[in-house]
Amino acid sequence: MILLCVLMVCITSPVAGVEERQGDDECADINNTTWRGYRQQRLKLQVQYLLLTRGNVDCAQTFNQESLAKQPSYFNASRPTKVIVHGYRALGSKPSWVKELAGALLRAQDVNVLVVDWVYGASFAYNLVVENYKEVALQISVLINQLQKHGCKLESFHFIGISLGAHVAGFVGTLFEGKIGRITGLDPAGPMFKGADTYDRLDPSDAQFVEAIHTDSDYFGISIPVGHVDFFLNGGKDQTGCARSRFASIFVYFPVYGYVICDHMRALHVYMSTLNGSCLLKGIPCSSYEDFLKGHCVDCDVFRGTCPAIGLSGNSGIAISPIPKEQKLFLLTTSSPPFCVHHILLKLEVSPLGKSAEVEVTLRTEDLGTEQRLRLQTSTTVYRMVLAHPVALCEIDSIKLKNTGARFYRQGDIHFNSVCLSEFPSLRREEPLCVNNINIRRGAPWSHDFVQVCDFF
Repeated sequence: MILLCVLMVCITSPVAGVEERQGDDECADINNTTWRGYRQQRLKLQVQYLLLTRGNVDCAQTFNQESLAKQPSYFNASRPTKVIVHGYRALGSKPSWVKELAGALLRAQDVNVLVVDWVYGASFAYNLVVENYKEVALQISVLINQLQKHGCKLESFHFIGISLGAHVAGFVGTLFEGKIGRITGLDPAGPMFKGADTYDRLDPSDAQFVEAIHTDSDYFGISIPVGHVDFFLNGGKDQTGCARSRFASIFVYFPVYGYVICDHMRALHVYMSTLNGSCLLKGIPCSSYEDFLKGHCVDCDVFRGTCPAIGLSGNSGIAISPIPKEQKLFLLTTSSPPFCVHHILLKLEVSPLGKSAEVEVTLRTEDLGTEQRLRLQTSTTVYRMVLAHPVALCEIDSIKLKNTGARFYRQGDIHFNSVCLSEFPSLRREEPLCVNNINIRRGAPWSHDFVQVCDFF
């Protein structure tokens, strides 16, 4: 929080000016503000709403209570309504991703998309922005009440809140006593919320179904479960492809800010990617990321075998009732869309060792490879670890093992009783790929080719 507040004070360069509200015949857009404009109007939230549907997907309309009386109207009370709530705007600029998210939602479903524009109240001083979020939620609830009078049902509303917007959505849910249909929190904000009461932050009681995607839980995101299901991507902290940067450098080289929030914004980009339907991202319930990586959690028995998936499927695909609460789900991703990987469980059974050793494991599929190093201890004979591979188990061409370690103090030959590969979660119930009785000598890598054909039907 201190970092964010100091950052806001240091910003003096102007950004685009406040846009005037659009006329009835023009396309509406989210507002910008400047540091000067913020100081002059910081007590005015100026919340506005934009409407997008399949009938006006490229031209948003300003939407308010009066819009409901206008005929014809793009808004259809018989359709579900997606409500997008942006979060903290450090520079006072409008969120550039809104149209992309709205477009992805409209391609996936025939819905009303309402965008909540509260840039004026969400900019610059983070601690003051947090003071505004409940008032924004209150104003949204007034509109929802009006929409109910025109035939909308509370269960038809799906709020998608990004960062601080997730807590705005949560408080709207609180005001409606949890009767809102669904809330999706995309890396819900952590600063000033990690120790907050459930009344003041997103939690499972805020809607009939609450889900969250965590990608920056050690800095800008929240680290605790806040929904019925919480997807922790790559452990919920450091995301693949996001550069690590010292926060101190942000004050000298302001462009570094984009790298700092890379982890935080990954939740949004992953969610948009899943809406395009290119692949499924399923989470595995587990008590910790460490246990997940060690292969201690490979099924979804708590959900009767169906693993929850990120996206628009009802209750994330969960069919059981009542839905468990605060279930931590883990999965691995790549650094770019569609972000999908296959979780390969590697299980090694090793004969007792005289001293510790290190083994390098490589899985190959044509020009694609996955490499991992594993430390072998004298007291352990069975090892399990999860590898992220770009293709399915049945497409793996070969596995290679190499005896590595310290140059002058290495283990001699290593004998593996068995080396097995399996994939999870898997709908095909494939048998593991296993090789038995392997001796690996120093300086002589061992490899094995698999000959198999994938059956995806």
